[in-house]
Amino acid sequence: MDFFLSKKIVEYACLCGVLSPLTKLYFCRHCLNLRCAFCCHHEVDSHFCSNCLENIPSSEAKLRKNKCNTCFDCPSCQATLSARATSIQVPMSTKGEGGDETDEGSASNKMVTKKMYYLACLACRWTSRDVGISDQTSQTCSWPEQEYFHSTRFQLLSEHFQAVVLCDKEEKQDYLRRKTVKTSKFPSMTDRTGLTVASIRRQIGFDKSAPKAKPKPTNITPSIATSEVEDLPDEIFTKPVNLKNITTIKQRLAQPANQPETVKHLYPQHKNLSIKRSLRCRHCEHNVIKPEYNPSSIKYRIQLFASNHVPEVRFVKADPFKIGESASIILKIINPTINDMTITIMDLPTEDEEKMAIEEMRKTFDKSVSIATKSSLTPSIMRPSLIEDPRMVDCKITGKIELPDSSFVVNQRDDSAEFDDDIQGDRQDPRFIIWRKANKVEIKLNVIPCDGLKKDDDIITGFTMQFTYSNVHTSTPEKESQGLRHALNVRVYINPGKISE
Repeated sequence: MDFFLSKKIVEYACLCGVLSPLTKLYFCRHCLNLRCAFCCHHEVDSHFCSNCLENIPSSEAKLRKNKCNTCFDCPSCQATLSARATSIQVPMSTKGEGGDETDEGSASNKMVTKKMYYLACLACRWTSRDVGISDQTSQTCSWPEQEYFHSTRFQLLSEHFQAVVLCDKEEKQDYLRRKTVKTSKFPSMTDRTGLTVASIRRQIGFDKSAPKAKPKPTNITPSIATSEVEDLPDEIFTKPVNLKNITTIKQRLAQPANQPETVKHLYPQHKNLSIKRSLRCRHCEHNVIKPEYNPSSIKYRIQLFASNHVPEVRFVKADPFKIGESASIILKIINPTINDMTITIMDLPTEDEEKMAIEEMRKTFDKSVSIATKSSLTPSIMRPSLIEDPRMVDCKITGKIELPDSSFVVNQRDDSAEFDDDIQGDRQDPRFIIWRKANKVEIKLNVIPCDGLKKDDDIITGFTMQFTYSNVHTSTPEKESQGLRHALNVRVYINPGKISE
């Protein structure tokens, strides 16, 4: 856990030029490239409440304003409120079982125990009784909500802008309908037979009504700015302030419509809904992450995390760095796959080579978009989506690494080998490999700081790691049993430390 929360020492370069740790990257097995969050299209699969695990459709969640109707958050500490039961004594009703009135004297002396419910926070001990909310007879009943002064105004503004958006959408559709070139002489089957929709409506008698007018947004009263502001009370500078009765910034922002100033006006808020989202590669439109639809399940249907397909580089230790002298660093490389990997350490691409690769990527994408746009058989949902514009890696190299003279093999992942004794095989490893066990290898490399560095300057070095990847998920049934081996390249940047002297 300390590795995941520590400083970003080892980072991988995505195809778009963004540096991220391996735990925040994805691997597309169709494009065979790393993908970051910017290179993936985010799609919302389902809405659900994290407390009651109620699965809510998207249309209903929009009407609820992405809030759960039965669960509430504490207005004081934002924890989930729980319904607590209590018993109170109430007089028995004067009406009998058949609806006939009974003796008032005998009924007034009888008391009945009734169960009531109130909301309480188990973290900060806040209760709904603190703000005067009466207890309810049912645990799942609708609790009273606070009315806001500007709620009517916000509702009118929301309806007005919804009408504006709908009007603009219809105008755009009419414009595209007029400008679209007809691909056939007979747009519909009724034109071939000599019948049109307009003639059919005239024969039936539906054409006598006037044409429908286009919807227009309703006019609302505009807001008027004023310079008249209420004066502050006289005791604001003399009255002592009790900070226990004043709300914090977090508590006020949790209720943006009211923004209470004192804790006695804090009301419980409906809990925000959570979502399950899937990630889709923007280049090939294949899913990278696909969770289960059930809100109580934490499993994935598709999970292409980069840490499960790309070798992981971990920084172990380094010697003190001095200006003009080489220092050794030790890196651990882990193979997460079930196949052996042949790894080669190479130089990073130069600036000119990186610019040429970016231009080729842009030309390839423009060509694919033009082909998809011209094809009338390609639906809009299958056309390539907007791709993150590739850029140069924003990282200045301040240390040159001495490359090893040969490649090396990292064994496949074997869970049972973790419990075996550390026994070296007959394999003759190169000199730069100082330790090997199961699917882990430690290598020792030398780093020479660049000229012009000063004390306490960061040393940033990097290399291109080429590894063999066996793609067992292929589209061809004949090749699926054999699997395809590819030589893939990833750029790794390391920050091993600072200049000591």
